[in-house]
Amino acid sequence: MEVNIRSVLKQSLLKLNPRHQLRNPVMFCVYVGSCLTTALFIQALIDNGEAPPRFIFCITLSLWFTVLFSNFAESMAEGRGKAQAQALRQTRQETPAKKLKAPDRTAGFTVIPSTDLRQNDWVLVESGDFIPSDGEVLHGIATVNESAITGESAPVIRESGGDRTAVTGGTQVISDWLIIRITANPGETFLDHMITLVEGAKRQKTPNEIALAILLAALTLIFLCVCVSLLPFSLYSVSHNANGQAISITVLVALFVCLAPTTIGGLLSAIGIAGMDRLIQANVIAMSGHAVEAAGDIDILLLDKTGTITMGNRQAIDLIPASGVAVETLADAAQLASLADETPEGHSIVVLTKEKYGLRGRELANMSATFIPFTAETRMSGANVGNRQIRKGAIDAITAHIKQSGGTFPPSVQQHVEHIARQGGTPLIVAEGNQVLGVVHLKDVVKGGIRDRFAQLRKMGIKTIMITGDNPLTAAAIALEAGVDDFIASANPEQKLQLIRKLQNEGHLVAMTGDGTNDAPALAQADVALAMNSGTQAAKEAGNLLDLDSNPTKLIEIVDIGKQLLMTRGTLTTFSLANDIAKYFAILPAAFAATYPALQSLNIMKLHTPHSALLSAVIFNAITIVALIPFALRGIRYRHASASTLLRIHLGLYGIGGVIVPFIGIKALDMLITWLRIV
Repeated sequence: MEVNIRSVLKQSLLKLNPRHQLRNPVMFCVYVGSCLTTALFIQALIDNGEAPPRFIFCITLSLWFTVLFSNFAESMAEGRGKAQAQALRQTRQETPAKKLKAPDRTAGFTVIPSTDLRQNDWVLVESGDFIPSDGEVLHGIATVNESAITGESAPVIRESGGDRTAVTGGTQVISDWLIIRITANPGETFLDHMITLVEGAKRQKTPNEIALAILLAALTLIFLCVCVSLLPFSLYSVSHNANGQAISITVLVALFVCLAPTTIGGLLSAIGIAGMDRLIQANVIAMSGHAVEAAGDIDILLLDKTGTITMGNRQAIDLIPASGVAVETLADAAQLASLADETPEGHSIVVLTKEKYGLRGRELANMSATFIPFTAETRMSGANVGNRQIRKGAIDAITAHIKQSGGTFPPSVQQHVEHIARQGGTPLIVAEGNQVLGVVHLKDVVKGGIRDRFAQLRKMGIKTIMITGDNPLTAAAIALEAGVDDFIASANPEQKLQLIRKLQNEGHLVAMTGDGTNDAPALAQADVALAMNSGTQAAKEAGNLLDLDSNPTKLIEIVDIGKQLLMTRGTLTTFSLANDIAKYFAILPAAFAATYPALQSLNIMKLHTPHSALLSAVIFNAITIVALIPFALRGIRYRHASASTLLRIHLGLYGIGGVIVPFIGIKALDMLITWLRIV
């Protein structure tokens, strides 16, 4: 989303409101110091000031820029969220709703505005209609275009009685019909909630962010007390020695701003907002900021097999003919029966017969064929070609079809069916008339590249555990192929819950994915719970993260974002505190050289004058905030390595670098200020 820079600059100025500045104790102190030096500058213009007016003016200008740069960083982060929210608002529209008198398509309906719908109302949505509000499918099956929410143009299936019952207001039904029970009142829909989250208007600070803010406030209070106490010490020394010059209030303000953790204090809010923004860009909605931070610290990841580790859409890998049937005959019938099957399984059968058996280039127009599409109700597809009645489908559906036609199910085919089932595959039966021709072996294929991704998680110190309801033999084969660290087979919802509790009692942080009602207890128990947008309402309510793309493997990206958020906050804090070491050598000798001439020996940077040294340090402090804004918004690049390795890298880069850079920067600014004769 493109951010309006003019709007960002305007918001930066509006954030100068004292009530807003109070939210950040560190920057509020800088704000008060800016106001104080402004008053001292005006006083110096009217009467003899405590310092040269030009010096006070330069210090004041630098302090105000420090505050404005901090506001700019926060406004820039918020601006990206507001741009996304505006795009979402454009998708929200008042649509007519067909409110039913009863949850039955024949019950009759009245057309009302979608804003008049309330929770537990029933609505009928037909092909071409927009879904008026969030809800759950009670009856029907349909394809839905959710591109307004997910950004993906490919339609998805929504149906009753499974784990894909949830629908979102503003999406459009492309085919068939649905009866929906409304689950949200106006203003409480998922889209409304999403707009609020991306705008950041009600963003709650995470526990780590709050803890760091308290630490920064405590450090600020300490430096404030130190700086305030220096004035009477300075006055006493000058009076006692009858020599030297007392430190000025302008110098004390400059000293405080440079010693306080203003860099990280100015960027802290922007880091948190930008972290949540990166999550939204990944099409994930965080119900709590704690979940994002916890994702960065998890050490065990529980994953379901189907749809997570495997493709979920089963693929045809083999054809097994019945006794006395040629495999070519089976392939021909399987392909004809699958031409009207729009499911991924049906497409895979057509591809298999083309590639393995060379069945290509059929002249369908000359065949006088009638194709029967696959439906969820019949669980079959087929074709009538002349006198041939070819069917393909689930075992129970084809068995019933054979019996109606006066045929019997051969025992040899039954053995093939059982063998495929024991291997963890899915058998589909192909029949012509009342004769069974054979079996199609469907297998849930492991996703490409998933093994490498699990290897990355292993480098990150995260153990992966696959949980499946499959038998142990099938689970072991899939686990070995996928490269997970461990697996649990024949697992039920209660066992999942007990496992999570056991791992948590051992001190582990556990993440889990789920989309069904039976996953809700385990999702509620997990530290990081990723629910699928396509799943049930119970699962979505139990999760603390919601994936709009309904891609369970996205938890890996969420872990990256969580770690990146923690690393960005930690490294910039390290850099900010390391900066102070160089500032000590720049400011302290300059501030107290007139009072304590012996401190001049600490001027190892050979800065020209006390005033140029102080001004250089204050300007460098402001410039540092500007320079770090891209890092705060983009985040520190995360490398898949162990925690100890990352710690060494970042301590070296941002710790030692944070000490060295100010020496160079302040010295360069001092030379420039001296050359320009600014003070």
